Amino acid sequence: MEYMIRFTHVHETFRLPEIKALAVLEGIDLEVISYSADSPYCFVKLPSEEAAIKLAKRSILAKAIYEVWGSGSSYEDLHDNVRGVSQHLWPLYKTCSFKFSIDSFQGTRSTETHRKLIEGFKFLEFEGPIRMKNADQEFCLFEEWVFQSERLGILEPHSVHMGRFICGSDRDAIGIYDLKKRKYICTTSMDAELALITANITLAAPGKIFYDPFVGSGSFPVACAHFGAFAFGSDIDGRSIRGKGKSKPNLYSNFVQYGITDLFGDSFIADLTHTPLRKARLFDGIVCDPPYGVREGLKVLGSRDPTKGKVPVIRDGKAHHELDAYIPPKRPYSFLAMLDDILEFASISLVDNGRLSFWMPTANDEDQEIKIPEHHALEIVSTCTQEFNRWSRKLITYRRIPDSEVVAITREKRVKEDGVNADDLNPFRKGYFKGFKAGFR
Repeated sequence: MEYMIRFTHVHETFRLPEIKALAVLEGIDLEVISYSADSPYCFVKLPSEEAAIKLAKRSILAKAIYEVWGSGSSYEDLHDNVRGVSQHLWPLYKTCSFKFSIDSFQGTRSTETHRKLIEGFKFLEFEGPIRMKNADQEFCLFEEWVFQSERLGILEPHSVHMGRFICGSDRDAIGIYDLKKRKYICTTSMDAELALITANITLAAPGKIFYDPFVGSGSFPVACAHFGAFAFGSDIDGRSIRGKGKSKPNLYSNFVQYGITDLFGDSFIADLTHTPLRKARLFDGIVCDPPYGVREGLKVLGSRDPTKGKVPVIRDGKAHHELDAYIPPKRPYSFLAMLDDILEFASISLVDNGRLSFWMPTANDEDQEIKIPEHHALEIVSTCTQEFNRWSRKLITYRRIPDSEVVAITREKRVKEDGVNADDLNPFRKGYFKGFKAGFR
């Protein structure tokens, strides 16, 4: 059966990857009939209405899904198509209460015109009462207009569709987890909408274990827990986990706020290159937004001077590193090495077909763009882009290939960066402060 997903018209490159991920999660046979990033209407084939509900009910970027009753380039064409395509369905809803609505994309209609267009479907011969609230069935007319139609003098949409409402999505979750209402955030807290989308694309679900190695204030674990996953996290900076004092909000406070403490595993202080986790295939999903190294250079635990002795410092008869206020030393870390380390960690820690999703910044200029990292045990599933002015950040999602399917390959190793300062070790940071001007390297 043909259905139409009504997307919200934001984050266009994320919409299809999210829907395809949900189809994988629910084991649904999904066929995309037509889709364009320029339109919020996506037509798909699904095996049943039950499958349509499963696909749409936890989507963040979809508004709703509809059973398609007809399409055309004009209302006259639409009337003919409805008679030809969906006439066998009319008797099923003949006596139900119902309502009609109109969804005009990039166009507007007067209330009087709405009424006339709806009355044009009297041939359906519905006998049930019209109820604008709590109707048994809702039908919608969808209009696609050329951009700035009014200014161009275009008086009619270029295509129209009719559909029966099946179910809405999970977009209300965006308001629930809005950062403005959250008890504890930090400067790098991920926007609630994008965190939820990331969790969906990474297949967060009940019975799964998820981990964020750059947890910060916990935006991704909270989003994963919303979908039922058991979430863990770690960070090199313990202050982001603990908050600013014993009586102040902290990462755990967010799980308390949303009533999802039963889905919070734990958090600990570590960096990716010094993880205390044993090497084992533990996680169903890894989600993270690694530091970009713009505000300050990237660092990992360790001494900047490797020749420096490791004799414990004693203060007031107690080892300095055992004090509560102790902050371990850190050394500069290469941005590109971090990307490779994330993939290597994921290859060791993900279960078969588990997913890794992480955000990576890059310049918009092809000559300065940072290449998407690859790993022989990980397959790139999708790449979504959020563009800013001269730079973008990409949400890159990988699937852990089962060992039996991994093909060993020899790939060119990244050239190791020379230097010890932040700019030398981070080409994105260098370009960011130079305005991504040509030839900044």
